[in-house]
Amino acid sequence: MDDLFKKLIAHAKEYGFIFPSSEIYDGLSAVYDYGPNGVELKNNIRKYWWDSMVLLHDNIVGLDSAIFMHPQIWKASGHVDAFNDPLIDNKVSKKRYRADVLVEEYLEKIEQKITKEVQKASKRFGDDFDEKQFRETNPRVLANQKKKDEIHKRFVASLESNDLKDLKQIILDCEIADPVSGSREWTDVRRFNLMFETRLGSVSDDANSIYLRPETAQGIFVNFLNVQKSGRMKLPFGIAQTGKAFRNEIVARQFIFRMREFEQMEMQFFVKPGEDMKWFEYWKEKRMKWHQSLVPDSKKLRYHKHDKLAHYANAATDIEFQFPIGFKEVEGIHSRTDFDLAQHQIFSGKKLQYYDVESQESYIPYVIETSIGLDRTFLLILSNAYSEEKAPNAEGKLEDRLVLKIPPALAPVKIAIFPLVKKDGLPDKAMEILTDLQFDFNCQYDEKDSIGRRYRRQDAIGTPYCITIDHETMKDNTVTVRERDSMKQDRVVISELYNFFSGKLSMRKLFENL
Repeated sequence: MDDLFKKLIAHAKEYGFIFPSSEIYDGLSAVYDYGPNGVELKNNIRKYWWDSMVLLHDNIVGLDSAIFMHPQIWKASGHVDAFNDPLIDNKVSKKRYRADVLVEEYLEKIEQKITKEVQKASKRFGDDFDEKQFRETNPRVLANQKKKDEIHKRFVASLESNDLKDLKQIILDCEIADPVSGSREWTDVRRFNLMFETRLGSVSDDANSIYLRPETAQGIFVNFLNVQKSGRMKLPFGIAQTGKAFRNEIVARQFIFRMREFEQMEMQFFVKPGEDMKWFEYWKEKRMKWHQSLVPDSKKLRYHKHDKLAHYANAATDIEFQFPIGFKEVEGIHSRTDFDLAQHQIFSGKKLQYYDVESQESYIPYVIETSIGLDRTFLLILSNAYSEEKAPNAEGKLEDRLVLKIPPALAPVKIAIFPLVKKDGLPDKAMEILTDLQFDFNCQYDEKDSIGRRYRRQDAIGTPYCITIDHETMKDNTVTVRERDSMKQDRVVISELYNFFSGKLSMRKLFENL
C-alpha cells in the first residue's frame, strides 16, 4: 500500500495535479501547489460540496469571512489555551510524532490482526462460517480483543485527564517503535500550540499580534446575527463556508493529507436547544450519503466515534476513508452545543441570541457542525480513482493501462477532441467541435501521436470522453465517442453531441444519489 501511495504522489506531479511548493528552491515542507488539472478537480469538488449544501437546501446560505480576525475571537473559542497536539520525539531518529496517533495506529494494527483471523476462518469454513460465534470463541481473537480494549480504555482515560506521563507510558508499555529507526527511546510528551502568529500593521508589539485562522468556523459564529437578520432566517438554518485555514503542524506528512495551509468546507447548522441530537444523527447520515455518491464501495467508508471530545462538543463522529495509508478522517460531524456563541457573547459583550417568535423567548442556539477537508477529499478522489489494469491496444494485444476513474462530473477535463490525422480538413473540423462544446464543457484538443497514445494520456488524467474526428466525419457529420471506463465507442451525430454529454457530465446524477 505504501508503494501505491508513492505511485499516486508521482502520478499527481507528472500529470499536473499537485506540485511541491517552491520546488526550484528545494520545496517547503507540507506545502503544495495545485497544477492545471489539480485546480480544475479541486474547483469541481468545491462546487459539488457547495451546491449540495446551499443549492439543495433552502435553509442553508453561504458566507465568505476574512482570514484575519480579531485576536479575542481565538481566546473566546479556546484556541489560544486548548488548540494543541501531544508531541513526542524519538531520540535516535530525531523524528517527531503525535503521541496519540502512535497509540491509535498501534490499536489499528491489533484490529487488523483480528480481521485477518476472521478472514482466514471465513475462507476455511465457507458458507458455514458464523463470524459472531468465531469472534466470541476463538482464543487468538479473544486475546487480541482483550488487549485492545484494555489499552483503549487506558488511552481514553489519559486523553481525558490530559495525563501526558501516562500517554508516554502507554507507548513504552506497548513497545511502540519509531517507524523510521525502530528505536523505542522516546522523549517526554508535551503540548504544542498549532496557531500561526503574525503582526497586523507597522508596529511590532503585542497589541498588534493576531493569528492566521486555524479553522473557518469562527467566522461563521461571529456573523451569526448578521446572516440571521439580513436573510430573515428561522431555526433550524445553516451557514456554509469554504476557505483557507492554517495550522503549524509539526508532524506534517502523508502528502496533502496533513498540510500547514489547507482548505476547509464547513457548514454550521443552528438548532433549538434540545433538538441537537436529532440533527446530529440527521447530518451524520446525510454526509455519509454525500461520500457514498463519490465512493460506491461502501467498505471503503466508515464512521469513527471520537474517544476524546473537544472542549466544545457533546458528540463527535468522523467519516473515514480507506486511503492507501489506511483508514483516515476526511470529515467530522460535531455537536458543538452553544459553546461558541455563548463564549463570543461573553467576550464581546454583545448578545448573540435568537428570538423565537413561536415560543416568544430568546435563547442561544445549539450548533451541529459538518467540517470536511477539501484537500483530503481531493486525495480521496485520486486514491479511489487510481487504477492499473490491462487493456487491448490497436493490434488487440493486452498492455498496461493507467486510468483515473474520477466521477465524470468532477473530472478536470470533460471531453478530449482528436483529429485522426493532421490533414484532409480533420483538424479544422475538430476545432469547430471544440469551439462549440467549450462553452459548456472543459475540453482539450490533442493532435499529437497515435490515437492509442492520446487515449492513454486522457485516461491518466481521468477524462471521461474522447471524440475522434475521422474521414467518415467529413462524409456524414458523425464522430466516434469513446467512454473512459468501458472503452466502448459510439458513432454520434455532431449536432447531437451537446445532448449526448449534458446528462452524462452533469452533477445532477451525483445530486440524485443524495
